[in-house]
Amino acid sequence: MARILVADDASFMRMMIREIVEEEGYEVVGEASDGIEAVDMYRELHPDIVTMDIVMPRRSGIDAVRGIVELEPSACIVMCSALGQETLVSESLQAGARDFIVKPFKPEAVLATLREALEKDI
Repeated sequence: MARILVADDASFMRMMIREIVEEEGYEVVGEASDGIEAVDMYRELHPDIVTMDIVMPRRSGIDAVRGIVELEPSACIVMCSALGQETLVSESLQAGARDFIVKPFKPEAVLATLREALEKDI
């Protein structure tokens, strides 16, 4: 199963995503609480997929996507955004993210989006 890096400044969101994906058999290899950590952990862990919050301290999710794509242009990143952030989602996709999940989300929607993003890699 895929190895996942979860990046979100809210610990409860990281925990929620972890529970959803681990129950499905994915392995969470790391959790980042800001964009700087996300890029550093990506460089170190080379996960198969990243879930990335858009609004985070120190380095935004969008900027972190750019940093990860610089390291690995084929990186598989799925953005997590709140309703009403359509402009930021669009900017994230232009920066290199493959897809997005809208918060609050349902577990089946998260898993379907992750599966689709990973299949685009094949």
